[in-house]
Amino acid sequence: MAKPKYDGVVECVRYKPNGEILWVRAYERRGATFSDHIIIGREELIQKLKAGKKFVTGKRREFLAGTFDVFSPLRLIQIDGREVVVSGDLNANQDHLENVPII
Repeated sequence: MAKPKYDGVVECVRYKPNGEILWVRAYERRGATFSDHIIIGREELIQKLKAGKKFVTGKRREFLAGTFDVFSPLRLIQIDGREVVVSGDLNANQDHLENVPII
C-alpha cells in the first residue's frame, strides 16, 4: 500500500468568537499508521504547517483504521501581516476550513 502524501487529517474544528481556530481534532501520521484523534491548538497547527507538515481536511472511514476520505489541503496565508489558516483554494480574511464540521 502506498504511503499517504500527507502528515495529518483534520476531522473537525472549534472556532473562537472572533473567527480564529481555537483547536482542531486531527489524526497525525506516525510512520506507516496514524495516531488516535488528538487535539491540536491553533499555534501548534501553525507551527506544524510552517515546518512543512502537510495537513488535509477529511474524515476517517469507519472500520478501516488509517484510511481516510480526504478533501483539501490546509494552507497558511498572510493577510494584513497576520497568519490565516484556510483549506483548499479559499482566500478568506479569517481562518476557514471548508467541509470540516464545527463543534
